[in-house]
Amino acid sequence: MASTRLVYILAIGVFGILNTEMGIIGILPYIAENYQISLSQAGSLLSIFALGVAISGPTMPLLLSKWPRKPLMLLVLAIFTMTSILAAWAPNFETLFVARLVPALLHPVYCAMAFSLAASSVARKEAPKAVAKINMGVAAGMVVGIPISNWLAVHFGLSLAFLFSALVTALVFAMTVLYIPNSLPKETISYGEQLRVLRKPTLWLSIVFVISLNGSIYGVYNYFVEYALAVSALSTNVVSVTLLVYGLMNLVGSGLAGRLLSNQAIRTIQGVLLLIIAIYSSFLVGGSQRWLAIGIVTFWGIIAGISANITQYWITRAAREALNFANGLFLTAANIGVIVGTTLCGLGINQYGIRTIMYGGIALVVVAMVVFTYQRFYERSAYSEAVHEI
Repeated sequence: MASTRLVYILAIGVFGILNTEMGIIGILPYIAENYQISLSQAGSLLSIFALGVAISGPTMPLLLSKWPRKPLMLLVLAIFTMTSILAAWAPNFETLFVARLVPALLHPVYCAMAFSLAASSVARKEAPKAVAKINMGVAAGMVVGIPISNWLAVHFGLSLAFLFSALVTALVFAMTVLYIPNSLPKETISYGEQLRVLRKPTLWLSIVFVISLNGSIYGVYNYFVEYALAVSALSTNVVSVTLLVYGLMNLVGSGLAGRLLSNQAIRTIQGVLLLIIAIYSSFLVGGSQRWLAIGIVTFWGIIAGISANITQYWITRAAREALNFANGLFLTAANIGVIVGTTLCGLGINQYGIRTIMYGGIALVVVAMVVFTYQRFYERSAYSEAVHEI
């Protein structure tokens, strides 16, 4: 019971962290108007957050791995709350920029702890199910935060959109004080032992796999609004609803992933890789048919939700002895994947048009498949050699 409550509080906390990061997408035009800047300048608030996460992912969770867990969680939540309040009444754009950068550096600290604590709070076989609940918080933060922030900015002003983020993290702060025990497990191995996992070839292969798979998902998703408008000829209102359905299906996929990875991890990964190729191919063949496109998006949302769990599972599987550090590496690899996928698909759009995002997505999944197949072959060979030596 206590472990279940812990996991749910962590999932809500991750929702608050991701809402702070992604909710700003829904209010960028209002930020540009409020501070008299261009939309691209306002967009730098999203880029600086992602860059901060990518940089701090492998460093901050490692450096702070020896700190007591509960005080560290409270520190991160307090800083997120205070910087969101600062953002609500930032006198100028420079202040708002700083209010975005500071929490970005601590984002991987909380998320890495959430994944690690969820996994370690249950039996090893049940760990994927616990982690899936954390990923549901991630998906909800990315999906729910954007329309809520937009609605608050439209009806009550820009400040209320930022204060919503502050309210969520403040509530989680209170729940952490009241319901999370002081005696949470912390990393017991030394910094050197944690860094030694970087010697493992399987970890580096896992990192490339995550970059490729996440790049495939977000390389297509980040340009999908334009694709839906230009190719599928959906109205702006239908696109908004379709993206909301995609996000809700992400939650469904995350829920399914816990059971699938607990029982048939390898087959699940193989199946998902093939299904992503099938989904992008379906867009190429039938993406111009409105209702078919909406149906494909719905199924894509489920598979993308499972994919998010797969990427986290695959890196931590390769470095179980240093979970906190591994989860930090996962966050960095996932963000690099977003950059790689967005850049590759963007170059395709510039050269050949919006339809090419699907080819970019397929290309990155094929890379993920090749890396995954090679890694499995390498692991089997290494295991056979070890047995032979014994």
